[in-house]
Amino acid sequence: MSVIGWVVLAVAVLVAVTVVVSCIGRARRLDRLHVRTDAARAGLHAALDRRAAAAVDCLPVLEATGDPRRVAALRDALDARTGTRPPPGDGRAETIENALTRALADVDRARLSDDLVGELADAEQLVVLARRVHNDAVRDTLGLRSRRLVRWLHLAGTAPVPEYFEIADPEVARSTTGATPGRRVP
Repeated sequence: MSVIGWVVLAVAVLVAVTVVVSCIGRARRLDRLHVRTDAARAGLHAALDRRAAAAVDCLPVLEATGDPRRVAALRDALDARTGTRPPPGDGRAETIENALTRALADVDRARLSDDLVGELADAEQLVVLARRVHNDAVRDTLGLRSRRLVRWLHLAGTAPVPEYFEIADPEVARSTTGATPGRRVP
């Protein structure tokens, strides 16, 4: 074999090794992103469960002092939330959580104790944060899955395509600093 033949063979082997190493790196990164997305979804579900538990804690106080129509709306939203969790991607989970968000927005928090108001506000802020973390993880995963090499070589394997979780953010009346959102503190 001539020198040119050896050079061509060496370049071909080098290119093949580079492609294999790149594919292994992308497959590992994609696996880590899928794990991150799964963990973020679990955190989101935990935050949603905590918010629902805080809403349940508010029910007895609201039933004793609140508007029966608002109490019924909150109870209906909580009842819709109980039972089996809808599968991701069918939109029912977002609809149910949006109904709970609307019902909690109608709650007169002046009738609740400071502890309940604080717990509810913390739970709502945690939902906002968990949803953002989850959607960031989904965005990163989908970004890598959309790359040509990942698609062509099916590096995602059989992992399901992650989906965004879109719900309305609750309007928090006061932040932890006591400032009204959207206003600058001097």
